[in-house]
Amino acid sequence: MALKFMTAEEAASIINNNYNVGFSGFTHAGCPKVVPGFIAKRAEEEHAKGNPFKINVFTGASTGDKLDGMLTRANAINFRAPYQTNNDMRSAINKGDIKFCDLHLSTMAQDIRYGFYGDIDVAVIEACDVTEDGEIVPTCGVGISPTVARLAKTVIVELNRWNPKEMRGMHDIQEPQDPTNRQDMPVYNVKDRVGMDCIKVDPSKIIVVETNEPNEGGGFAPVDEVTAQIGKNVAKFFVEEMAAGRMPKTFLPVQSGVGNIANAVLAAMGDSKDIPDFEVYTEVIQDAVIGLMESGRVKFASGCSLTVSNPCIEHIYKNLDFFKERVVLRPSEYSNNPEIVRRLGVIAINTAIEADIYGNINSTHVMGTKMMNGIGGSGDFTRSAYLSIFVTPSVAKGGKISSIVPLVAHEDHSEHSVKIIISEYGVADLRGKCPEDRAQEIINKCAHPDYRPLLQEYIKNAPQGHTKFDMYNAFAFHKAFAETGDMHNVKWEKKA
Repeated sequence: MALKFMTAEEAASIINNNYNVGFSGFTHAGCPKVVPGFIAKRAEEEHAKGNPFKINVFTGASTGDKLDGMLTRANAINFRAPYQTNNDMRSAINKGDIKFCDLHLSTMAQDIRYGFYGDIDVAVIEACDVTEDGEIVPTCGVGISPTVARLAKTVIVELNRWNPKEMRGMHDIQEPQDPTNRQDMPVYNVKDRVGMDCIKVDPSKIIVVETNEPNEGGGFAPVDEVTAQIGKNVAKFFVEEMAAGRMPKTFLPVQSGVGNIANAVLAAMGDSKDIPDFEVYTEVIQDAVIGLMESGRVKFASGCSLTVSNPCIEHIYKNLDFFKERVVLRPSEYSNNPEIVRRLGVIAINTAIEADIYGNINSTHVMGTKMMNGIGGSGDFTRSAYLSIFVTPSVAKGGKISSIVPLVAHEDHSEHSVKIIISEYGVADLRGKCPEDRAQEIINKCAHPDYRPLLQEYIKNAPQGHTKFDMYNAFAFHKAFAETGDMHNVKWEKKA
């Protein structure tokens, strides 16, 4: 049957107040860039008339400013899940203007299928190709697209000509079955494919909006002395693990989070002559992976998105034959699936906002209350990884904040899941250690030297127990920063 074509404004007019709308993409990669702007415009027009207009937004992860940013600034979002990185949205969430549900990314699609959030009214999917029989080929991000496209009453396809339709063949699209019929997810090697090269839906519910919009992929901050040293410490640790026989000499698949520290870690691994060529099983494939792939250091990469800079994605598009043999993009239910992570023996490397002296990790909340981005996929990988590693600079804000504290102000990953913490000062190996020994390992290996005496003083004054916890002073570092702007200015409270 012939597909229906509309302008972006006409398509946006289908979306009404309080609709549940699922969007494609995973980070800025693969998210729609035109229809959201017209949804925002409609919200502003309705608000000017005194009418309510807000939608509930479901995505694979964060998106670009043309989605999260524009909708936020138009006050067009009531509810948002599962992850975001937009400054305006972050501010709105922390003001209480947007209801935000922070989720493990692997659970978003299945929770929608289970009916936890109600029906999906409309799905908006960016594609590089769409056929009359309902085959939708995603661009450089998959996320929850297969699920929301199948369940939505209407599917708006942003057919973005900026992305070549020759991308077809890079994707592996499959939805797992739900309980009680759920079967094994047969990914036994990083390269394994289990699904189709497209999303297949009823063509009668597809509306096509033609666009030609570049990605929103900016570059990452350059590697500085601290992040470079963290990368070197990670690489050195891996070499020592192989020498000790605790890691196969053939190495294991690697997952790394988003950002400049992750890029620094991958660069250091690539530079190490003692680390063999390796595979990547991750959620976001970044610039560093592409460079290592071309040099032969990364043999294959499985992910949910190509979260790369625009020059990098343009380079990939010019060399698709090379990269289609070495990259596969999957839905987040597969890229982040804990069962597959455990099976493959993935090494998980993620970034912490802060860690406490016992190994608990805060990935999400600054000072315990202000949402930064969200837990993302870090929990999906941490609990099931062969090795769960968290990296962090020892200090922030010019040394006024210690990233190692007596007790994290918000806990996303407990001490039971965290095996290794690495800062620019060294590697804290927490495996097989009691709380007291973990504390000494973290303080002496990862904390900034300026804060080590204060952390030792906390332990000295804490009541004796299996875990030395002082309820009067556990948040003394945070209190000092809140009151003086510097964690060095700790004032210990004495028990009454």
